Amino acid sequence: MAITPAPASEALYAADILRTEPVQARSSARLTALLDAAALVIHDTGYETLTTAAVANRAGASIGTVYRYFPDRIVLLKSLALRNAERAKNNVNAALADKKVVDVATALDAISDALVTLFRTEPGFRSLRLGDVLDLRPFEAEPAVTRVSREILEVFVERFGVADTESNHATLEAAFVTLDGLLGHAFAIDGSGHKAFIEAGKKAVAAAASSLKA
Repeated sequence: MAITPAPASEALYAADILRTEPVQARSSARLTALLDAAALVIHDTGYETLTTAAVANRAGASIGTVYRYFPDRIVLLKSLALRNAERAKNNVNAALADKKVVDVATALDAISDALVTLFRTEPGFRSLRLGDVLDLRPFEAEPAVTRVSREILEVFVERFGVADTESNHATLEAAFVTLDGLLGHAFAIDGSGHKAFIEAGKKAVAAAASSLKA
């Protein structure tokens, strides 16, 4: 069993947050280009100072084109976070499909490596991640890390006989929250990722293997 991917376009349509839904390939490509531009701006300056004008300038588009799809910068950030989640799921699925993954320990190690790769290579990911860093209230949905941890537990239940319990879910969620925080710090202080903090995050996730109950 793999974690069910949520392609960015489908996720955006389902979320019903876009002002205009692309109906042609050219429009879809334009939307993708705007998200790419937003990711690059965030990579350079962080998400807190992101403006729709900066995205338009980076994409070589008019500000009207940005507003055609995104009513404001918050919706733009949410949209990019949905795409980040899609790419994270794809990376995790690929990691879990590796023949070297034979038990919970190797699965957790592979997932950690997949997330480190995203922090290192995906523009803007180290800042925005899955969107949980955005302090938007009232909260409209459960945190992305809660959902992802539950989906990973479902994989572990099916493949490795781990029990489907709230305790096991909490163990995984705590491990991934710790990893997320340490990786965020690792790449904030070193663009290539501070090795000591990356290793600390991976160790926190690895420790969860012995705590998961069958």
